[in-house]
Amino acid sequence: MNSDVNKFLKNSKQWQEEMEELRAILLKTKLEENFKWRLPCYSHNDNNIVIIQPFKACLGLMFFKGALLKDPKGVFVNNGPNSQASKRLEFRSVKDVAALKTTITSYIKEAIAVEESGQKVEFKKTPIAVPEELKKMFTKKSGLKKAFEALTPGRQRAYILHFSSAKQSETRLSRIEKCVPSILKGKGLNDR
Repeated sequence: MNSDVNKFLKNSKQWQEEMEELRAILLKTKLEENFKWRLPCYSHNDNNIVIIQPFKACLGLMFFKGALLKDPKGVFVNNGPNSQASKRLEFRSVKDVAALKTTITSYIKEAIAVEESGQKVEFKKTPIAVPEELKKMFTKKSGLKKAFEALTPGRQRAYILHFSSAKQSETRLSRIEKCVPSILKGKGLNDR
C-alpha cells in the first residue's frame, strides 16, 4: 500500500468509502499502487493501467487503454469528447463498486494482457482548425507561432481545444492572451 494513497483517501471528503472498496479490489490484482497526478494510479511493469478519478457526480475508474478492451458487459463510459484511448467505469455508491467487482477484476486482467502484448491505441489524426484569434495573435506577437509549432502535437491540440471551446471571440482572445507566456516557455496547457 502506497502511503500517499493512504493520505489521499484519509483526506478525501467525497467517495471515500467507494474508493476504499475499489482499492481493496485493485490491491488483489497484479497491479502496483502508485500516486500520480495527485490520484491513486495502478500500473503493471511501469505502465499505467487504471486510475481512480473522483468527480462531483460519480467516482471513475479510468482504464488508460480502455478503447482496446472488449467491454462485453457494456459498462464503459467515454472519458471525454476528445478522448480516444481511455474509457472508464462509473460508481455512485459502495453497492455499485461491489456489484461490478467481478467485472473490474476481469477487465483489469484483460488490460494487463493488452499491455503485455504491446498493443497501442491507433489515434485518429483529425486536424483541428486553428481559431482565427490565434492566427491573428501569431502575426502580432513575435515568436509565438514558432513557439506554438515547437510544442508537441498533443500540447498544440490541448491549447486549440481550450481556445476553440469558448463561444465568443472575446473569450477566445482572453484565453489566448493568458496562455501566451506558457506557450513561449514551451509549456503545455496543464504544465506547471
